[in-house]
Amino acid sequence: MNDVHARKRELRQSILVTRSRLTEDDAWATSPELARHALELPELAGARTVAAYVSIGREPATRALLDALRSEGVRVLLPVLRPDNDLDWAPYEGTDALVRAGRGLLEPTGTRQGPDAVTGADAVLLPGLAVDERGRRLGRGGGSYDRVLARLSAAGARPTLVVLLYDGEVLEEIPVEPHDLPVAAAVTPSGVHRFTPRPPH
Repeated sequence: MNDVHARKRELRQSILVTRSRLTEDDAWATSPELARHALELPELAGARTVAAYVSIGREPATRALLDALRSEGVRVLLPVLRPDNDLDWAPYEGTDALVRAGRGLLEPTGTRQGPDAVTGADAVLLPGLAVDERGRRLGRGGGSYDRVLARLSAAGARPTLVVLLYDGEVLEEIPVEPHDLPVAAAVTPSGVHRFTPRPPH
């Protein structure tokens, strides 16, 4: 696994260098298109509950999508980072109900619903750095979302998994480990990429 870890680390660094060349204004400029394309997914547009996240820094901007979902009456859950690096969840109640927390994250101030709240979501929006043509996602390596995905699997929950990325971050192949679950779709500012899981060669 050391070789896979090294390849993941190198790819993460390369993508983060590319992202670092963006300004925060560049990131914000993608927000309307990202929201519009995300809502083209019927699994998202028709969801009752969506687990999402608030983008920070140079991540693809999620704020317009969060507000669009909320305006449509969708219950949006946002993560709250726990001391053990696991994620709790609380409802999104608008930008005025977000506070700056550790690691520069923006977190909701509402009542925490517990780590298992994500198992009731119809769709889960995942942060990421890349995805490959089989739908395998490259995260930042912190492990928080690996726990979320493991929790969903253990509960038998099958929400639609969607990763939000920039154009150019949908790659032919990325290094993966057995616990790396495929996503159903990636949304970029230029459109939706759907994936049908295929067995390895």
